[in-house]
Amino acid sequence: MTFNAKRNLILQNLLLIIAIFVAFGCANIQRPLGGPRDKTPPKLLKATPANSTRNFNAKIIQLDFDEYFKLNSIYQEITISPDVAKAPEYSVRQKSLIIKLKDTLEKNTTYVINFGKAIADVNEGNVLKNFTYVFSTGSHIDSLTVSGVVVNPLSQTKEKDVTVMLIPLKLDSVYYRKKKPAIYATTDTAGNFKMSNLHTGDYKIYALKETNNNKIYDADDELIGFTKNIIHLNRDTANIRLQIFKQMPDKLRPLERRIDADGKLFFTFNKGIPNPGVKIQDPDLDAQKIVEFGRNADTATIYLKTMKFDSIKVSFLNNGKPLDTITLRRSQRDTYKRKISLEYNTPNDKLKPGADLMVKANYPIASIDKGRITLTEDSVEVNETDFNLIPNETDSKKFIIKYKWRPNKTYSLAFNEGTFADIYGDKNSRLPKKFELDKPENYSKLILNVTVPDTGHYVVQLLNTSDVEIRSDVITKSEKLVYNNYYTTKYHIKVIYDTNHNGKWDTGSVKLKTQPENIWLSKKEVSLRANWDITEDVVIPKETKSP
Repeated sequence: MTFNAKRNLILQNLLLIIAIFVAFGCANIQRPLGGPRDKTPPKLLKATPANSTRNFNAKIIQLDFDEYFKLNSIYQEITISPDVAKAPEYSVRQKSLIIKLKDTLEKNTTYVINFGKAIADVNEGNVLKNFTYVFSTGSHIDSLTVSGVVVNPLSQTKEKDVTVMLIPLKLDSVYYRKKKPAIYATTDTAGNFKMSNLHTGDYKIYALKETNNNKIYDADDELIGFTKNIIHLNRDTANIRLQIFKQMPDKLRPLERRIDADGKLFFTFNKGIPNPGVKIQDPDLDAQKIVEFGRNADTATIYLKTMKFDSIKVSFLNNGKPLDTITLRRSQRDTYKRKISLEYNTPNDKLKPGADLMVKANYPIASIDKGRITLTEDSVEVNETDFNLIPNETDSKKFIIKYKWRPNKTYSLAFNEGTFADIYGDKNSRLPKKFELDKPENYSKLILNVTVPDTGHYVVQLLNTSDVEIRSDVITKSEKLVYNNYYTTKYHIKVIYDTNHNGKWDTGSVKLKTQPENIWLSKKEVSLRANWDITEDVVIPKETKSP
């Protein structure tokens, strides 16, 4: 074979290989991955027997869906009403749900199988909420409905994914604590609910927002709501408004107890103590204790000068009466490390004009050596006699420094080594702090002309954009509230209808049949501007009582 012939053969083979690759490449072209996420739950295509069948006598029900699905929490989510002695059997076959009825059904009775949130597609987990299959063993199907909305009174928002339960009055009044309901619905994204195919009768209605999803009220942190009025169901009932709230537990219970790495004792409770007190069973330890309760009196921190004990018994009191006694144990080999640190009322290193410098230590302070404090104004040291250090009479962790702070000056404050000695005898390392006086134009004045609807007690609260309370005032008549020297930012107004006249919001109680105190949130946002006094009219609407 000549050289040219060999070259032509090689080229022909190369072209053949390229053609094969191209052919196979084209044959395996695939659709690009990705695309819009499936947000649609399974859809019922066919039911056998059909949904809403009368004179029902089947033993097996088949529900065919448009896609593959899975069943979640069968025995928690799926209920049949009226209840049956033997629960049906549920199984998935391809895209079909097979229901085998195990019990004899009552004559002339409407049955509702509620699937709750049990049915979800396989890939994305989209849930088919509040799907029901209805049938009647007689010629009539119950058709009454109950509908309404669920609201959180604190935020005034409508709550989604809340279980609304309709309980026949003849059942135990604490049914919701013992057994999941047979008649229920889950609120949609707008907080609305609807229960259909209901039988005439008398009912109580509850709303439950939980984390364990067992449809039983069994945890202190769950939210519950109810109506005091009985629902006499003989026609469609609409516009029911349920407020969900966290109840105050009946009994004080410790949630957490510990001795921290720095030696302080810390306790957390399931509720606040109205008039709290502490007594340590050892008289010597009791005499030296320093107790600090949290704002809601549901936490307690105890500082002891000495930790020379194997165990300690701490009794918590309300109005001087014992509520609970808690024992903590430690090893004599345990050691504790502490380092004194300070907090200041200088957000962003700016002190509010006209304010004193407030300082808070992380441990109770036994002594302060003022001579070890240095203060400079624009690098010029301030004479010790020109500023005062004033301890807080009721809190040994707090003190203030008074000085004629001036604008456009930079201040350097140093608590040099050994300025503080805490109750344990520890002394501080050097603690420097730099700050300046904030500009007056960053603050403004707000005047609220508050009009009340009638005689009563109202708590007017000024909140920041994070819903943190800035100030609270109790009023009993229409009056003017003046807020001097407030930071120029946005605020909004919250009003509590203070039914029991205690100056704060109180939750409800199912046991006592009391609703939470009502709240009104002004829709208008208040914006304070530099060098500008703002006057706003606040007209409190008449209170609407819950049913």
